[in-house]
Amino acid sequence: MTCSGENSIGAPGAAEGTLIGWREWVGLPGLGIEYIKAKIDTGARTSALHTFELDVAHDAGVKIARFGVHPYQRDTDTVTWCDAPVVDERSVRDSGGHREWRFVIQTPIRMADREWPIEITLTARDTMLFRMLVGRTAMRSIRVDPLASFLTGRPPESNQPG
Repeated sequence: MTCSGENSIGAPGAAEGTLIGWREWVGLPGLGIEYIKAKIDTGARTSALHTFELDVAHDAGVKIARFGVHPYQRDTDTVTWCDAPVVDERSVRDSGGHREWRFVIQTPIRMADREWPIEITLTARDTMLFRMLVGRTAMRSIRVDPLASFLTGRPPESNQPG
């Protein structure tokens, strides 16, 4: 940790020392989500994605999660339907201290012109301000400025979400 208020946390695929703010637009190309506003949370171990209508089935012996995502804050009309192999199931403690059993998927995240695989837990975050939370295990070699926002840029005007 540095005296300037920045945290150094590392992630494969990210440029050494990439600086991001406490909230950023990220992409989840493996899920077909071009942009989603994410809270960068160095206090959270695991990343989380808001999902609804989550269903898990077996396909050729592989557990597959199928779910919907509302990628934009305060917009329940825009839906992206996703499916991804389940890589784990684990008990996660939420910000209120409650334990919840969650499915875990692995998918690439795109941020700061870089892309690398991260694990994401699937949960209902409809009462939370951000539809995605990026936890510290997804952020190796990244520095976070807690006073800054959107240091990696914003979506192009033609793709600006509602």
